[in-house]
Amino acid sequence: MRQLPVYYYSSVSNLIRRFATHLTAADGRPVLDLSERENRANEPVGPWVLLTPSYKAGNDAHATLPAPVRSFLRSPITRRRLVGIIGSGNRNFGEHYQAAARELSRVSGRPVIFEFELAGTPEDVAECARRLAAFDERFAGIGPEVAPDDGK
Repeated sequence: MRQLPVYYYSSVSNLIRRFATHLTAADGRPVLDLSERENRANEPVGPWVLLTPSYKAGNDAHATLPAPVRSFLRSPITRRRLVGIIGSGNRNFGEHYQAAARELSRVSGRPVIFEFELAGTPEDVAECARRLAAFDERFAGIGPEVAPDDGK
């Protein structure tokens, strides 16, 4: 069965990259780094999942989604093929914890599959992998077009 690829962005802290690396080690799932231009420039072939951090730290003026993630989501085809979101955050952000994943879920109509703090724990990786496997089954055999473009 095809495993849905996870596209992720990680800052210089590498917290998200560590989680993504552990996720691919858990079940061989393809993970693609959006900090690499080539990955941002290509549209996913079929259904895919986004793993994104939230950077909002209590200031409503700050952008929540990292610029490479916003750039990747500019394509209507890429947005249409997005089927779920995984969020990473820092509880020190208070009410803005997981702001990026939750806001993107709200505007896209796609579910937040899993949330974790900072780089996550081994238990977080195992639970996220389990939830992704359920999504693999749900989207098995579905062609590249998943949902109508929401125009956003």
